Amino acid sequence: MRGFFTVGGLKLSYLDFGGPGTPLLALHGHYNEASAFAPLAEALAPRWRVIALDQRGHGASDRARSYERDDYVADLAAFHQHLNVGPAVVLGHSLGGVNAYQYAGRHPDRVTALIVEDIGAVVDCDWSFTTRLPRDAPSREALASAVGAAAPYLECSFRQSKGGWGFSFDIGDTVASQKALNGDHWNDWVSVTCPTLLIHGTRSDEMTAAHAREMITRRDDRATLVELPAGHVVHHDAQAEFAAVVSAFLLDTE
Repeated sequence: MRGFFTVGGLKLSYLDFGGPGTPLLALHGHYNEASAFAPLAEALAPRWRVIALDQRGHGASDRARSYERDDYVADLAAFHQHLNVGPAVVLGHSLGGVNAYQYAGRHPDRVTALIVEDIGAVVDCDWSFTTRLPRDAPSREALASAVGAAAPYLECSFRQSKGGWGFSFDIGDTVASQKALNGDHWNDWVSVTCPTLLIHGTRSDEMTAAHAREMITRRDDRATLVELPAGHVVHHDAQAEFAAVVSAFLLDTE
């Protein structure tokens, strides 16, 4: 089920995958949207009910004038309040992972457990890939060909318009968001007090194994690291393994 709510004049969208389970709020990364979590939602049902946000500038949500850190955290707070589900588990990938641990660190009473997928406490994004993305293409096949090896990771965001095929995100907005994501976020990471699972892809080009281990070291014994044979988008590259690790962690936190 698709739903909508408003925050700061922006209309944001989300997908509620439904079911009787305990709510789990999911946040995608750049270039993606809520629908990227459909396989995970299916794997976790019926024990868990995944509700995934189209973050500002992505999917069916409005584009924004600002993509600063506080904007994303405020969106998540408004999303959580709109759902009226009480304290919940929050999962985030990449951009969504930073948003998730910043929210958990700043609002500890609202997050019961945290899952962060392949993003560090210090972020240094390279947005050159973003600026090389095609602005439009005559067909879906042509867009996939132009994107190349990254097409399977971006295809949920492919959109057709009168002018041809493009993305559900704006390239300029994405660069602005990536620039705002960069920085040292250690204070937020170490402020998290709930049980935390950090999932690292062993072939990731976004986070090193050494940094992942340091993130665990700087937390207490309520943070756990799991490494899976995958690139940056672990939930795509190791779909079954990712779901199994998440499920086991959630079972331990119940």
